[in-house]
Amino acid sequence: MSWRVLFCSLALEQEILRLPPPLLARFIRYTERMEKFGPDLGMPHTRVLGDGLCELRLKGPRAIARIFYCTCAGRRVMMLHQYVKKSEKAPRKELDVARRRMREVRQEINK
Repeated sequence: MSWRVLFCSLALEQEILRLPPPLLARFIRYTERMEKFGPDLGMPHTRVLGDGLCELRLKGPRAIARIFYCTCAGRRVMMLHQYVKKSEKAPRKELDVARRRMREVRQEINK
């Protein structure tokens, strides 16, 4: 049985589609692998951050992006938040947004 990759909002999907072409190409390639093999592609492609939150790690020649995601019942991978990386560590604000969205998505699913 395969996995489904979903977005928590249309706005997020549009943000991701506006990524620079090399990053978008990697996103498409990695999500196709996730649909076939599951959400854990291993380093350096994905990383588990804890409490159910994971990150998809995209690296291009001029930019680095991170897309936070979680898994949901029914073999679904839910994309939660993305940002283009400018520093070595993930900014606390970006992690907080992703964790808030993960809680919202899981509450909605459990209704």
